[in-house]
Amino acid sequence: MRTKLLILMAMTFSMVAFSQKNELKDAEKALKNGDPASAKASLEAASGMISGADERLQAQYHFIRGDVYADLAKKGDVAAFDEAVKAYKEVVSIEEKSGKQKYSVESNQKLIGLTSDLINAAVEDNNNKKFKEGADKLYMAYNLSPRDTIYLYYAASSAVNGGHYEQALGYYEELNDLNYDGSTLSFKATNVETGEVEEMNDKVQMDLMVKSGTYKDPVQERSPSKNAEIVKNIALIYTQLGMDDKALQAYKNARANNPDDVNLLLNEANLYYKMGDKDTFKTLMAQASDMAPDNPDLQYNIGVINMEQGNIEEARTAYKRAIEINPGYVNAQLNLSTTYVNEGNGLIDEMNNLGSSRADIARYEELKKQKDELFREGALLLEDALKVNPDNQSILSQLKNIYGALGDNENFMRVKKLLGE
Repeated sequence: MRTKLLILMAMTFSMVAFSQKNELKDAEKALKNGDPASAKASLEAASGMISGADERLQAQYHFIRGDVYADLAKKGDVAAFDEAVKAYKEVVSIEEKSGKQKYSVESNQKLIGLTSDLINAAVEDNNNKKFKEGADKLYMAYNLSPRDTIYLYYAASSAVNGGHYEQALGYYEELNDLNYDGSTLSFKATNVETGEVEEMNDKVQMDLMVKSGTYKDPVQERSPSKNAEIVKNIALIYTQLGMDDKALQAYKNARANNPDDVNLLLNEANLYYKMGDKDTFKTLMAQASDMAPDNPDLQYNIGVINMEQGNIEEARTAYKRAIEINPGYVNAQLNLSTTYVNEGNGLIDEMNNLGSSRADIARYEELKKQKDELFREGALLLEDALKVNPDNQSILSQLKNIYGALGDNENFMRVKKLLGE
């Protein structure tokens, strides 16, 4: 009786194995015929008993499963990427334990192919402004190929572009923990015939071209490290998320590594102002100005920050310095003029709230005179700006509005004519 039972059990296992093999053959056939859905159904029919199958059959099952889900991924099923990766990795794991390497080499090759598919799909997602989907795929590609840390960097950038700041923060912090540098080395040489500087694939090609005599002046250039950008972005995201204390610490870390980055100093100063620490704000702004006194863009940015914070005199000083360095700095000229117009507009509320008494009328006339003087100061600055940029439409438009507010019809019509209206 026991012998019959053993024979029956053996026959049962043989029938199960036979059934599984048939399901796998059906899956392979369906996949070959371009029907991954049917292939997936055949695999699901075999999945229940696959854990009890021998290692060779398990490896075959997971290999076909990887192929099925890779095909589904290429056809637009985003979740299938992850399933394909798991399946191919399971093949490698099973065959490492068994010592039989039938599917491992091809599985690893297909994992590399999946990385390329993920990158291409992520690029398409970003082009279509599907930034989170793109970030997810880039992060998956990074996990497939951890040596290619640039995929993690691009995943963070994609998340930021979509406003997914917490996701981006996780990626940037991972990059920071890895001490990701991101700088690249480029090889360039000057084409003797054209005189143009051209980039080479590598040092070997550059040396060969120079040796041939068709190129000269070889140069190796390393791009700046991305570490400063990463730490700065961490701080900016903390600020965006309202985590000011962590943002401040991130700025301090960033400045310790990049003491000459003036923009980091400006961002930190602005955060102190937001937190109500105006004394530290002013100290840091002064440091920024001392670091680059002849940089017109820096002076302009200092002006913008002070203007946003209501520090009008400090803003004017910075804008004037920017214009002194670069007399054609249109945005600085426009903003400097705006400081006077805004100050003049600030008097209007008081003027409107005055009554009709003799004292109120006198006060009204006094305020109106002050307002008009401020407006004229703003107009005079723009008239000077026109001498450097006579056709600038932004200057002309703002100047027309000021003359309109002053009731100066003659100058209003003159500027209107210059605008071509």
